[in-house]
Amino acid sequence: MGPAPAGEQLCGAIVEPEVMEPALEGTGKERKKASSRKRTLAEPPAKGLLQPVKLSRAELYKEPTNEELNHLRETEILFHSSLLRLQVEELLKEVRLSEKKKDRIDAFLREVNQRVVRVPSVPETELTDQAWLPAGVRVPLHQVPYAVKGCFRFLPPAQVTVVGSYLLGTCIRPDINVDVALTMPREILQDKDGLNQRYFRKRALYLAHLAHHLAQDPLFGSVCFSYTNGCHLKPSLLLRPRGKDERLVTVRLHPCPPPDFFRPCRLLPTKNNVRSAWYRGQSPAGDGSPEPPTPHYNTWVLQDTALESHLQLLSTMLGSAQGLKDGVALLKVWLRQRELDKGQGGFTGFLVSMLVVFLVSTRKIHTTMSGYQVLRSVLQFLATTDLTVNGISLCLSSDPSLPALADFHQAFSVVFLDSSGHLNLCADVTASTYHQVQYEARLSMTLLDSRADDGFHLLLMTPKPMIRAFDHVLHLHPLSRLQAACHRLKLWPELQDNGGDYVSAALGPLTTLLEQGLGTRLNLLAHSRRPVPEWGISQDPPKHKDSGTLTLGLLLRPEGLTSVLELGPEADQPEAAKFRQFWGFRSELRRFQDGAIREAVVWEAASMSQKRLIPHQVVTHLLALHTDIPETCVHYVGGPLDALIQGLKETSSTGEEALAVAVCCYDDLSRLLWGLEGLPLTVSAVQGAHPVLRYTEVFPPTPVRPASSFYEPLQERSSLLPRLDKPCPAYVEPMTVVCHLEGSGQWPQDAEAVQRVRAAFQLRLAELLTQQHGLQCRATATHTDVLKDGFVFRIRMAYQREPQILKEVQSPQGVISLRDTPASLHLERDTRQLPLLTSALHGLQQQHPAFSGVARLAKRWVRAQLLGEGFTDESLDLVAAALFLHPEPFTPPSSPQVGFLRFLYLVSTFDWKNNPLIVNLNNELTVEEQVEIRSGFLAARAQLPVMVIVTPQDRKHSVWTQDGPSAQILQQLVVLAAEALPMLEKQLMDPWGPGDIRTVFRPPLDIYDVLIRLSPRHIPRHRQAVDSPAASFCRGLLSQPGPSSLMPVLGYDPPQLYLRQLREAFGNLALFFYDQHGGEVIGVLWKPTSFQPQHFKASSTKGHMVMSRGGELVMVPNVEAILEDFAVLGEGLVQTVEARSERWTV
Repeated sequence: MGPAPAGEQLCGAIVEPEVMEPALEGTGKERKKASSRKRTLAEPPAKGLLQPVKLSRAELYKEPTNEELNHLRETEILFHSSLLRLQVEELLKEVRLSEKKKDRIDAFLREVNQRVVRVPSVPETELTDQAWLPAGVRVPLHQVPYAVKGCFRFLPPAQVTVVGSYLLGTCIRPDINVDVALTMPREILQDKDGLNQRYFRKRALYLAHLAHHLAQDPLFGSVCFSYTNGCHLKPSLLLRPRGKDERLVTVRLHPCPPPDFFRPCRLLPTKNNVRSAWYRGQSPAGDGSPEPPTPHYNTWVLQDTALESHLQLLSTMLGSAQGLKDGVALLKVWLRQRELDKGQGGFTGFLVSMLVVFLVSTRKIHTTMSGYQVLRSVLQFLATTDLTVNGISLCLSSDPSLPALADFHQAFSVVFLDSSGHLNLCADVTASTYHQVQYEARLSMTLLDSRADDGFHLLLMTPKPMIRAFDHVLHLHPLSRLQAACHRLKLWPELQDNGGDYVSAALGPLTTLLEQGLGTRLNLLAHSRRPVPEWGISQDPPKHKDSGTLTLGLLLRPEGLTSVLELGPEADQPEAAKFRQFWGFRSELRRFQDGAIREAVVWEAASMSQKRLIPHQVVTHLLALHTDIPETCVHYVGGPLDALIQGLKETSSTGEEALAVAVCCYDDLSRLLWGLEGLPLTVSAVQGAHPVLRYTEVFPPTPVRPASSFYEPLQERSSLLPRLDKPCPAYVEPMTVVCHLEGSGQWPQDAEAVQRVRAAFQLRLAELLTQQHGLQCRATATHTDVLKDGFVFRIRMAYQREPQILKEVQSPQGVISLRDTPASLHLERDTRQLPLLTSALHGLQQQHPAFSGVARLAKRWVRAQLLGEGFTDESLDLVAAALFLHPEPFTPPSSPQVGFLRFLYLVSTFDWKNNPLIVNLNNELTVEEQVEIRSGFLAARAQLPVMVIVTPQDRKHSVWTQDGPSAQILQQLVVLAAEALPMLEKQLMDPWGPGDIRTVFRPPLDIYDVLIRLSPRHIPRHRQAVDSPAASFCRGLLSQPGPSSLMPVLGYDPPQLYLRQLREAFGNLALFFYDQHGGEVIGVLWKPTSFQPQHFKASSTKGHMVMSRGGELVMVPNVEAILEDFAVLGEGLVQTVEARSERWTV
């Protein structure tokens, strides 16, 4: 069966369109009418909140019809669940073309056909004589070298054929491209046109003449050139309609030879069709030396000869099987979300279509399968089949003259032969790209096998851009440096094969080099080349160096990432020479503890943040050593955000070491408490309950040694008092530790008595720690502060039955019942739930070293937006933990940078209103329990907080978000995250460098009604600000560490004390926002009801003035007096009060 002639084929596509489901926009009225007849009267649901459908009793219990039974049986066999089937069907409706649009596209294609066949002929000239071309058009090909034999004349195409996914019904929105093959008449071509780019020169001239004439036609709104799949030798002509349909479709014209013009035996991967003498501009050698094969060049010629045969094969296999078409459409969506189909070497939709055909021919897919089953089958095949090792073929012929698969493996990285046995469909796919496809397929299969409720959304609706999927990213810029790399690596044959495209020639050796060097640190290396932009017909085609930037993504292994040693072979082994050659001057002989003398490479890295960036050193060293690419051309993006969580004087550490020192000190204190003698009851447990002890404190504490000149000593209490004439001293926050005592029948059963006994234990604890270990202590009724090694710990004694005692409520009849009270809930949270959470997150940090950086960056950003008061430490820590415990469709982050990007994405896209965020710590919740939690959440939604976070120890109440945030604060955070994410990703993907990375951390101050600016002199954490000041005040700490006999001032932060006063005095009128990490501005927002006149009441005149309106006395806020009070309350701390009167009126 041959292809239909152009006119008949185009008409056939219009008269007999594919049977497709109507798109959503065309059926709105019909659906509304049908649903209105079935819907019963009900109360309007809350906006945005999912509600169950209410049915009448008759509808609820009526027998299912045969059609419904068949539908259920089909769903059970072909899909996991009814929900998954509905989701797949809705997605397919969204990406399919509507019939109306298909009709308009078909009409445009008929017009294109009529105009193409009417383009006038051109008489024959030499290929190098291009004077006949009009002045307004340029040849869309780099003719290097220019001299080439052969003649060219233009004749209208012998046949115009629509090829590709449009006729098959597998093209997907939003970008609809229709490929049209223009078969050039035989008279244009000559026998040896396969040599030395002659065919490609004629092809480009053919397009240039077409472009000149079509550009003058008013039918087209845009006529321009583009490269076909990024191949510089194969431009195509893009046509778009004029007017309102300009975005409807892009028609791509591909000139091609008659199907049987080129002999396949001349285009085998072992043959040469680009002579070295011609390409290098030299005279023929004449010594009989063999020419290097040009497999990619040969493949590009073969691709043009097979366009129609591939269409016929796809049409035969997919034509009547709607499930296969749906599967292809789903696979294209899957590829698009992972950016695997972009640019040259991408795994295109055409390849997955042919892969479906292969699986059908090998009976691994049946034509009756659903689209979902096809998706699963293809992903399973990709996940388990390595085409870089064992290629596959659609060719069923046993002809011995056909080349063997081994020949193709020698020439190409990935092998998948078409039905002719001559063309490798994956010729342009690199090994790195295929391994990325394999990796993504394995992740997807794991996700599908888990049968998660949100599996569909994670698989097909969640985008995975490179900057969010890979831990580190590096940009090679400018690309012209790769030309020198080709010379250094002696890639002349590859350059000859790729038509001078030095980026494609160097890409394979470059990725192999880096994979070898990164070794066990690397899980996956991927590359991305921006698609070459379209260009006008009057412009020269883009050069290789203009094709954007080469971007490499590194997915790292956390277990090998921080090793500073590359261990080589022993010095006397033959492999030692290769090791020295690979690593160059970095390799040196070292003697190890076991006595062995080995070659080794040691990287300079002292802190954890520097160890995470060792791949940067590896990459720059190897590129400079082996490819002559200097470090200035490698823009490595791995730790630009680290500066936001670095300490006051630290420029090389992000605080992990300081946190480890604090935790080590806590461990020492725990041992002292366990071994304490003299307490009436022994210690049964010691648990940390502070962010430092779970590695999530944004700025970790350092050992403090107060300078006496900044304080007035209170000798009777062994304490210090800040002096008024000095700047505010350094902020010291005690670390909370919960110390549980063993049970005893001697404990009282009265709540107040228990508190008094606990107070006695606190006093006794201080005495014993001082007597037995010489620690400086200060006891109160609720806690004991202990100074150890410069750190201050706040120990709270706990009795396990005290929360239950606080729950006891006695009725007037004397009956005692248990009921949650605010005091019992608060105590249970502080003494039981918080230590358990701290312990679980401490364990998570041991498994995932990047957790600390991610959680701290997340909290730093939220507080920098002045929203920190609305979110507890624990709630933000749990959101960060969710990125590691439930990373799908990604893997757990190995760098703070990528974790922070995913945090912004999660916050901005999660449906907080209709779903709880389940954080399955220690994997304690089963799938059934998670389903039960979601069901209970929907039933009790009205009683739950706005933001619900569920853990195994807190399945119903979301204790960490009970006190906030409010709906407005959460919505503001979602909006800010949605704005920050694309801005930050754009900065990080900028090849010229990220620029000012702190931009997304600066708060938007224009939304506030009043700004209260504070004096840095009295901001103890001034140096922690996003824009850290170049100079600040001395905070009364001695630089030399040493023992201190005086307890430092604890928790003294004047801005926080001022905020507390503002909220107590004016909390009914305004909201106050502040960044506790060195913020210099307090933002004030008037509440919406603040300026509504209220009836006069003598008891509530605070902050108001009395006015007469309509003969009635009303009260309105006295704004001038309130602003004056702001300044009076903060005298000495407040610099200015800036009223933005344009935002509000009384």
